[in-house]
Amino acid sequence: MERLSAKERHTALQELPGWTEVQDREAIARTFEFKDFNEAFGFMARVALVAEKNDHHPEWRNVYKTVDVVLTTHDAGGVTSRDVDLARAMNAIAQQLGVG
Repeated sequence: MERLSAKERHTALQELPGWTEVQDREAIARTFEFKDFNEAFGFMARVALVAEKNDHHPEWRNVYKTVDVVLTTHDAGGVTSRDVDLARAMNAIAQQLGVG
């Protein structure tokens, strides 16, 4: 898996609402905020199924109703299409839960 160039990352981020580049690291990040812990945990459970199926797992942290996510492909040393695909899936799951 080849990592994306800076230009490719920038283009991909334009199609990923809420996602930004991580400063001083080749990664992308987003914070999702839900109505409560139950909804945040449900989101994480749904994403976990997608991540496991694709053998590509996020770095994430949950505090109450907030889920902070960082995506990077460690084997490639940066952001790849796998990260972009997982970010799209996360946005779609969040949107289904009413989080934009």
